[in-house]
Amino acid sequence: MNNQLYGNLIFELSHKGRRGYSLPDTGIAPHQLPQTLCRESDAQLPECDELTVVRHYTNLSANNFGVNNGFYPLGSCTMKYNPVVNEEMAARPEFTNLHPMQPAETCQGALEVYYNLQKSLAALTGLSEFTLNPFAGAHGELTGLMIIRAYHQSRNDDKRVKVIVPDTAHGTNPASAAVCGLEVVEVKSRADGSVDVEDLRTLLDDGVAAMMMTNPNTLGMFERDIPEIARLVHECGGLMYYDGANLNPMLGVCRPGDMGFDVMHINLHKTFSTPHGGGGPGSGPVGVRAGLEAFLPAPRVVRDNGTFRIENDGDAIHIGAFLGNFGVIIRAYTYILSLGREHVRMVGPLATLNANYIKESLRDVYKLPIDGWCKHEFVFDGLADKSTGVTTMDVAKRLLDYGYHAPTIYFPLLFHESLMIEPTESESIDTIDGFIEVMRRIAEEAATDPELVKTAPHSTPIGRVDDVLAAKHPVLTFNQMKNT
Repeated sequence: MNNQLYGNLIFELSHKGRRGYSLPDTGIAPHQLPQTLCRESDAQLPECDELTVVRHYTNLSANNFGVNNGFYPLGSCTMKYNPVVNEEMAARPEFTNLHPMQPAETCQGALEVYYNLQKSLAALTGLSEFTLNPFAGAHGELTGLMIIRAYHQSRNDDKRVKVIVPDTAHGTNPASAAVCGLEVVEVKSRADGSVDVEDLRTLLDDGVAAMMMTNPNTLGMFERDIPEIARLVHECGGLMYYDGANLNPMLGVCRPGDMGFDVMHINLHKTFSTPHGGGGPGSGPVGVRAGLEAFLPAPRVVRDNGTFRIENDGDAIHIGAFLGNFGVIIRAYTYILSLGREHVRMVGPLATLNANYIKESLRDVYKLPIDGWCKHEFVFDGLADKSTGVTTMDVAKRLLDYGYHAPTIYFPLLFHESLMIEPTESESIDTIDGFIEVMRRIAEEAATDPELVKTAPHSTPIGRVDDVLAAKHPVLTFNQMKNT
C-alpha cells in the first residue's frame, strides 16, 4: 500500500526547501515588520509541493465517513441526511455577506428568518418562546439550567440547587448541571429503562430546582409516566427540563410542552437535518413555557409593527455576544419550510417504523433486553449467543469491513454489551434491508469463524488499534523536530 496515500501526516511528507507556490513579483519593496510582531522562531510548517498536498488531503477526505457516504446508524445522534437545498440557502451571498455588527435595519431579512424559526420551534414543541443563541446541545442545556436557576433566584428561592437526573441520562445532563453550580441527584430506572417513580418520590423536597429528562429515553422507550412525574416535580416547586436530543420521533406525534416540560433545548444538528460531527457546526436553541420568557438570554430578536429589531436586555442572562450559529439556523429553517406542516408530521412515525423494523428483524440473533415497541432507536445487549466470545466492540469493528458506520456501543450503561441503533426516517427500505443482512451475516460469522470478527476490521486503512494504550498514553501532538 502506498503510504503516501495512507497513514502519513503532512509533516512526514515534508522536505526542507520544497515549495507549493510561486507568487509573482508585485514590484512593492519589502516591508520590515516591527520586532514586537515577529516570532521568536520560524513557524513549524510543512514544506511540500502542491501535488503532494492535494493528494494528501484528497485521500484523507476519502477516508471520512458521513451520511453522504453510507448508512450511519449512530444511536442517540440522529445522523439524518442533510438536504442539499439547505446548503444552497445557507450559502447565498445575501446571508454570507452579512456582519453581526451591522445595523438591524440593514438585515431585516436575516432577522425575519431568525424570528420565524423561533416561532416554528415554539409551535412544534408546544412552548411559548425560543432563543437561538446557544451554539450546541450541551451549551443549550447549560443555558436552560441558567434560566431555571435565574427563575428560582427571582423568587428569592436560593435553596433550590438540586437537579434530578435519571441513571440512563446522556452524560451532558449531569455535566451541565455541575457547570451551572447545581447539585446532581440520580434517580433510578426500572427494569424496562423508564424512571422509577417510587424512587423519584423519595428525592423530592424544597431543594429541587429541576428534573432533567429525555423522552423517549436513551433506550428509545417512551416514558409513559411523564404526566405523573411532571405533576410530582411541579408540586414540590421544581421545573421540568427536556433534553431534546431524542426529539426526532416526537415530531408530528406529541410535544414536550404538552407533556408538562417547562424548559427544553433542541439540537438543530440532529432533529432538523443540519450537519454535525467533528466539533461542529452546532446549534442548541432553548425554549420556555409561558411565564418564563423574561429569563431567556439576550440578545433576542423581537418584532415591532412589522419590523424586526435586536433587543439586548441588561438584566437577562448572556451566553454569547451574537445570535447563534446563523448558517445552521438558515439550514434548519429551510428544512422546516421544505417539509411543510403536513410532511413534518411524518418524521417521527417513519423514524419509529424504521427502528422497529430493524429491531424485530434481528432480535433472534442479537439479545433484546427490553421488549416492546421502541421509538427512534433501540438497544441490543450484544449477540444472543455469548458462547463465541465475540463482543459488541467486535461487531462494531466488523461492520466497518462491510462499509457501514458502527452504531453507538457500550451506551447506555444499563447493559454490559449495549449496541444502540438509530436508523432515522431518511433511510430507504433497501438500505435498511442491506444493514439487516450484514448484521445477520456478522452473527453467523461469530458462530462459525469468531476470530474473523475478533480481529476486524480487515479492509480499512488502519486495523484494530490498542484502545487501552491509546486512552492511557495518547499521542496528541507531532514533534516535527524529532522527525526531520
